[in-house]
Amino acid sequence: MFQDSPIYDRLVAERGDIPTQTRREAERVTRELEYVMRPLQSFGAPAPAPERQASPGAGWQRAALPPPGHRPY
Repeated sequence: MFQDSPIYDRLVAERGDIPTQTRREAERVTRELEYVMRPLQSFGAPAPAPERQASPGAGWQRAALPPPGHRPY
């Protein structure tokens, strides 16, 4: 994006290539999360049977409004 900019080149020389470092760190965290989210598969256990597909919007939902008379902490 800024590779042809002398200002960017000077900043990279002084501070390091922060966007590249950030991207690499984000990729590493993504790989770790993928590993953690599949704990049974990572230990060689058979994967659980797929559950039936839930309809969109099913599952946990936050209440739109607090109950009447509710006061925040």
